[in-house]
Amino acid sequence: MIKGIQVSTIWNGRSAAMTWFHPRACMFPDDGQLKCLMTCQDITGSDVFGQVHWSISADDGHTWTDPEPIKALGRRDIPDGLQEGVCDVVPEYHPQTDTVLAIGHNVYYKDNVLTKPGNDRHPAYVIRTPDGQWSTDRKKLEWDDPRGTAMYTCGCAQRFTLANGDILIPLSFSPTGQEDRMVGSVLCSYDGEELKVLQSSNELRLPVNRGLLEPTIARFAGRFYMTIRAEDDRGYLTFSEDGLTWAEPTAWCWDDGEPLTLSTTQQRWLTHSNGLFLVYARRAEHNVNVMRWRSPLFVAQVDTARGCLLRDTEKTVFPLIGDGIDDPDHVARMGNFHVHNVSPAESWVTVGETLPKDGWAGDTLLGRIVWDQPNQVAPEVGDWK
Repeated sequence: MIKGIQVSTIWNGRSAAMTWFHPRACMFPDDGQLKCLMTCQDITGSDVFGQVHWSISADDGHTWTDPEPIKALGRRDIPDGLQEGVCDVVPEYHPQTDTVLAIGHNVYYKDNVLTKPGNDRHPAYVIRTPDGQWSTDRKKLEWDDPRGTAMYTCGCAQRFTLANGDILIPLSFSPTGQEDRMVGSVLCSYDGEELKVLQSSNELRLPVNRGLLEPTIARFAGRFYMTIRAEDDRGYLTFSEDGLTWAEPTAWCWDDGEPLTLSTTQQRWLTHSNGLFLVYARRAEHNVNVMRWRSPLFVAQVDTARGCLLRDTEKTVFPLIGDGIDDPDHVARMGNFHVHNVSPAESWVTVGETLPKDGWAGDTLLGRIVWDQPNQVAPEVGDWK
């Protein structure tokens, strides 16, 4: 089904000695055409993120406006000499309210260094109204559940909007005193102003190091699927008929039964009306010394009946640039990426490179997945009024 993959550079950060990180895009209607909105933010250290910005493309991603700050998603001073910021933001258009809902989660810094990574973390969101204005303050998604008393987050997550406007959001969470995190989902109402939890799912747990992280959801052929980052050199798959009752997860493997070797890195869904795909980073012969094998990025089709990847369908979205064996410090890492359907003809993978040894510089890249048959789950101009 994948006819080809075309890679281009959105912003050249290598020459500018910076990178626009966490680039995540969504389509939205404007004056009778579909435009693309992208959120992004700079990174200057390990999990040290700056102000969240936004940019618009009106020509299918060929040109972009200069990123502008979303004021409500900056850092703010809080007691004890801390700053609270927001990261891992994902924007999605909500057709029932004609708004863009951008959800990330809060993060804390002290002297510009990450602190409290596992405490008092929660989803934070802002709203872009039909007239193009962002809300002036960010809001917290309240979840009064004893399983999330230490933290509950949905950063980087693909979520799913139901026909009635309710939103299914995956969460990673832990109660006070538990080191590892669990995953599940919540069903939320959203009226264009406030996001409220209606129902919560069962939890899935794997108590290895930090546990299960960064779950993300897709629906294919009437069933919900969740892929999960883990810390045991595996990634995990689970499914649900209603999005709230999840089966025991199984490790991702090839169709011959060989497990994929993944190193605590997120995976993302790529949905086509005729097939479900996964985008991921894994251990390969040429990247063995790259941190967490976060280059290159691959895509492969999922055999949904058997819960595995079809090895013969694997393609490279973004190739490894450099020497991943003898000079891994100068290979750009691409472990934080996003996938979005932009039209029946193509879907996008967006990523911000990071080169920590080179001042955290890197290009912001766009990978166009070109389909050989129309993708009926992708938006068209007439779908959204």
